[in-house]
Amino acid sequence: MAVQKMSELFVRTLREDPADAEVPSHRWLVRAGYIRRAAPGIYSWLPLGLKVLAKVEQIVREEMMAIGGQEVRFPALLPREPYETTHRWTEYGPNLFRLKDRKNADYLLGPTHEEMFTLLVKDLYSSYKDLPLTLFQIQTKYRDEARPRAGLLRGREFVMKDSYTFDMDAEGLQRSYETHRGAYIRVMERLGLDYVIVKALSGAMGGSASEEFLAIAPNGEDTFVRSPGGYAANVEAVTVSPPAPVDASSTPAPCVIHTPGAGTIDTLVTAVNAEAPRDDRPWTGADTLKNVVFMLLHPDGSKEPLVVGLPGDREVDMKRLEAAVGSAEAVAFGDADFAANPMLVKGYIGPAKDGTAILGEKGASGIRYLVDPRVVTGTAWVTGANVADHHVVNLVAGRDFTADGVIDVAEVRAGDPAPDGSGPLELARGVEMGHIFQLGTKYAEALGLKVLDANGKLATVTMGSYGIGVSRAVAMVAETTCDERGLAWPRSVAPYDVIVIAAGKDEALAVEAERIARELSGSGLDVLLDDRKASPGVKFTDAEVLGIPTAVVVGRGLASGVVEVRDRASGARDEVGVDDVVARVVAADPRMRAADVRGE
Repeated sequence: MAVQKMSELFVRTLREDPADAEVPSHRWLVRAGYIRRAAPGIYSWLPLGLKVLAKVEQIVREEMMAIGGQEVRFPALLPREPYETTHRWTEYGPNLFRLKDRKNADYLLGPTHEEMFTLLVKDLYSSYKDLPLTLFQIQTKYRDEARPRAGLLRGREFVMKDSYTFDMDAEGLQRSYETHRGAYIRVMERLGLDYVIVKALSGAMGGSASEEFLAIAPNGEDTFVRSPGGYAANVEAVTVSPPAPVDASSTPAPCVIHTPGAGTIDTLVTAVNAEAPRDDRPWTGADTLKNVVFMLLHPDGSKEPLVVGLPGDREVDMKRLEAAVGSAEAVAFGDADFAANPMLVKGYIGPAKDGTAILGEKGASGIRYLVDPRVVTGTAWVTGANVADHHVVNLVAGRDFTADGVIDVAEVRAGDPAPDGSGPLELARGVEMGHIFQLGTKYAEALGLKVLDANGKLATVTMGSYGIGVSRAVAMVAETTCDERGLAWPRSVAPYDVIVIAAGKDEALAVEAERIARELSGSGLDVLLDDRKASPGVKFTDAEVLGIPTAVVVGRGLASGVVEVRDRASGARDEVGVDDVVARVVAADPRMRAADVRGE
């Protein structure tokens, strides 16, 4: 391959951070000239960035083909009808880019392609003999993120690998799922990511089970939990095991107390312990029933109030709530909403007033009331009396109020018990790199994907769906390998293997640098030659910013017959004889050693 001269490379490194950079990967990818912002959440790929993206794509492609996947490519511009059939035209809500053509027909920019894959197989296959089948594509997707952030980690346009398996039954799906799971493990390992596989919710995708592959990162936007016994889950998927019902036969009748100024859980606990102390122990924040009101905005434009009751020492986790309410958007109840629902007294909301149900299906307000799993029959609570400056004590679940159902959306805390009993939970942060789903027959049934089984009868095909964020992987590898000096790519995805630097004005340095670059290239390495008429300091700084794994510096040592070899990741610097440097650099590259073993 030809040596790329830096003087001819389309790149400009920046000395200042971009104003909107929130995370290191965003900062360095822009500063090093890999990407440029075109609009919020939308980036142009420059030559260096495109080379890294292509290498990540190839790793994913190789692992997909190794499990029998066949690559296809669908358009990004898609018709409305298939998504209308599966209800996702509406359920995707504002995250979907919708548009009309000149004939006023509806289209969308594809956020994911379950419908199109399903219809393609329906069009071409008709027998069980054609299955199992694995198809995949690597393609640009579009989602109208409300808050695009962190550069490539959360964008409106992104590259994703999505694959789909088609089997005759659940057993076949399980085999396909496990095969994909193994392929994803190999992808994560080849990218060098520190990752964890966690239980996840299927959400709008549907299906019976799903798992996420999260790259562990302190500034990741996803919270996950794990236990000493091996339990791991996205925080949205954590479930609380409800306690056993309580015998409330000896619990006193509800009592309303005056609680002026009790605007927080702490001040409420102080007031109730003074006005209505318990015989067995003091009241705590966990004994208070906090009732939080939301307005659900459904994709069809309708609105629905919802009250969530949970122990007062916990907060509602908005990500868990969003997952629980599906396609609806949950927003805070505003003053106008309270004015339209006068039975709800802001700050003093409770499920009943003077013995009359306010919340729930049978409540006078008509507002749906869902409670935390800890609110079980017989438990006694301190909660709002629906009168300003008043609370009620000993309001018992099942005796004095009844909820419409359970909603598990309270915050998960470090130390909470794991749902499977495997020990206390630890909280950590990560970035979703991949998500695998056992879809089952949801899309096949909706779109009529059936084939003849061994008995000649029509049977619905069962499907799996598997996604990897390819452009996100570029950012995540950068995020986990960069340092205070710039990018530091692993060899598997670096845009070039070696950068050769002529560090000085002497023409002999330039000639020797070019000779070394040609020989390295002839040995099979991808080489960047910094031949610019710039100072050595500028060249060294740019080499570190660009993150090329190995740098060969041809400088003053040439007079003594040596050049310097620098390792970007470790910072190690070694002087090597000029006649030995090519062999030394080639031998240090594990891919070249592997090629020697294969006899290539």
